[in-house]
Amino acid sequence: GSGSPADIAAAVHAATGGGAHASLDALGSPATAVASVLSLRRRGRHVQIGLLLGAHARPALPMDRVVGWELELYGSHGMAAHEYPAMLARIAAGDLRPDQLVGAVISLDAAPGALAAMGAAPTTSGMTVIAP
Repeated sequence: GSGSPADIAAAVHAATGGGAHASLDALGSPATAVASVLSLRRRGRHVQIGLLLGAHARPALPMDRVVGWELELYGSHGMAAHEYPAMLARIAAGDLRPDQLVGAVISLDAAPGALAAMGAAPTTSGMTVIAP
């Protein structure tokens, strides 16, 4: 149905001319993890950052696609939550400058065009952040 992982993946494939080179699931739900993997092009790379907990800890991933399309899957645990206050204090003090990693801030309406442009040479350095 509309909004299913397969529908989302089809939209990404259409917008990117064959699928994303890399995908990332920072939310950590079975639906977003599956949509992320299915959104890849052949030999693409998926990074799972969002934790899948409890009953969702072992989602059914499309391993037929992973094998057939030679996809790479990576896990990233990140940092422990108890370390956040010290990191945020360093950001507040100006010791860490995550804002310098941002190359552009775009609207949600500009996101489809930005996704489609990902196959071309970059026009900015750094990350593009979507501000709804």
